[in-house]
Amino acid sequence: MIDLPREMNALERILLDRIRTQGPLTIADYMTECLLHPTLGYYTTRDPIGAAGDFITAPEISQMFGEMIGLCLAQAWLDQGAPARFALAELGPGRGTLMADILRVTRKVPGFHEAAQVHLVEASPRMRDRQARTLAGLTPGDRITWHDSADALPQMPLYLVANEFFDALPIRQFFRTAEGFSEMVVSTMMNQLVIGLVPAPGHPVLEARLADTRENDIVEICGASPVIARQIGQRIADHGGVAVIDDYGDWRSVGDTLQAMGRQKYASPFENPGEVDLTAHVDFEALLADIPCAHSRLTTQGVFLERLGITSRAQALAGRLTGAALDDHIAAHRRLTHPWEMGTLFKVVALFPEGAPPPPGLDA
Repeated sequence: MIDLPREMNALERILLDRIRTQGPLTIADYMTECLLHPTLGYYTTRDPIGAAGDFITAPEISQMFGEMIGLCLAQAWLDQGAPARFALAELGPGRGTLMADILRVTRKVPGFHEAAQVHLVEASPRMRDRQARTLAGLTPGDRITWHDSADALPQMPLYLVANEFFDALPIRQFFRTAEGFSEMVVSTMMNQLVIGLVPAPGHPVLEARLADTRENDIVEICGASPVIARQIGQRIADHGGVAVIDDYGDWRSVGDTLQAMGRQKYASPFENPGEVDLTAHVDFEALLADIPCAHSRLTTQGVFLERLGITSRAQALAGRLTGAALDDHIAAHRRLTHPWEMGTLFKVVALFPEGAPPPPGLDA
């Protein structure tokens, strides 16, 4: 059987023309175009989350995830003296499901809603509209503010969650050779997008990684992640608060973790650009390297949720369910917590003021 040529989409044509005229793209530039192109980017053209989308995040799996996060933030707020005015914030809020569950579960925490002002960091107008619909009735519309970036968050006590946010930030990839590192770039060959290598500029992070890598290893660097972490950490250092970060990755990056998801299945990152989601594992060591506040130990999501009482909550909810609904509920709990599902792959870390206790579920 002869394979027919794959049909090229509009963004692929644009990228191929750009590479031919301007030269290869870094992986970071390629990810940015694929995800955020104004008219053809993945996040600007679709709602990718949920059973009908390309992937399902923890808040969409079960309300229990958002409930645990909400109670964690509320307890941290109480432990820091219940400031009378604070920003309840989320980076990359998706459909608004996580924030909705946080607001629902904290209704009975005295003073929490009266003090909270919701701040959502979301660049997509399409997703902002979806978030507004999800949060309607849970908090007054005039107490929700959207921002394009984390540096626009207000200077006030900050209680923030970032779930599967940092994994979507563009990365650069570097390949270890006998002489040092070369940068992996997106080039073109036979009218297709392909990976190539170019000389890598001197970089302090790469110099440091010579000690723990071998020839043919790949190191990934996300320039935006530490910057955003510092912005959040500075607000917490200055005004108090806590930030709970939940994402997949590990303490230190080694290996090629760039991946694409489309229609709930893995795909090639270099086919159908703009039509699949692109992510990479978070390097938590780099993320936390220069923050101006304290941070917790890195903890697996399963352990974190169990410490917060998710199993007790699951048992309480199960008492109201039967049949397929009960089966789905049990499967959701397992998916969030068990080591062979999201329980180990996803990690949690928190930022908090020096001298303050870490939020519940995490150790200093």
